[in-house]
Amino acid sequence: MRILKLTDICKDYMQGKEPVRVLKNIHLEVEQGDYIAIMGPSGSGKSTLMNIIGCLDVPTSGEYELNGNNLRNLKDDDLADMRNKYIGFVFQSFYLMPKMEAVDNVALPLLYADVPLKERRQRAEEALKAVGLEERIHFLPNQMSGGQCQRVAIARAMVTKPALLLADEPTGALDTKSGKQVMDIFDELSDNGMTILMITHDPDIAKRAKKVYHILDGELLTNQEGGAGCE
Repeated sequence: MRILKLTDICKDYMQGKEPVRVLKNIHLEVEQGDYIAIMGPSGSGKSTLMNIIGCLDVPTSGEYELNGNNLRNLKDDDLADMRNKYIGFVFQSFYLMPKMEAVDNVALPLLYADVPLKERRQRAEEALKAVGLEERIHFLPNQMSGGQCQRVAIARAMVTKPALLLADEPTGALDTKSGKQVMDIFDELSDNGMTILMITHDPDIAKRAKKVYHILDGELLTNQEGGAGCE
């Protein structure tokens, strides 16, 4: 099953009175169960691409199909509905609510989706258990390490059972040991059938994915098989 399809996606920003093209005719298809990394240096366009895929921005031209829905010309509220329904996000910064326990942070997307309290709690606890934090459900963010906070963020992203998990430099703020633990979780999620698309500048992180694409100067240049043997 195809999760998303990008066709001829372009994005322009105005620099003074002149448009500057930051994405150039991007084509990308993601199938259910794919584990994809998109690599690129700063300024390559990878964050802009991530924002478009995540329904946080819209392309200047081209077509975007998400889970069978054509997103072209959707209004902001409709894009937000698509984002909340189909996409889970993991960012470099954890974006946890500082005065809320881990379980309540994870349950937030379910609250916005009007899921009943008892079910919210159960699903949030299950998601925390899946990332190895069943002993930390009542901890506040400032009582946990950076790696643990990122695992809470992953649990929050997966609690809605999204069609697509988007991760933007998910280990960028972590030390090597914590980063490995977080990537091990992504590997396990992939093994269990989760569709993952990850943005990174780190080739060691990209090697974890099953497919690796490269973006440079706004163009999606190549793709290759990922995995431990990828150079």
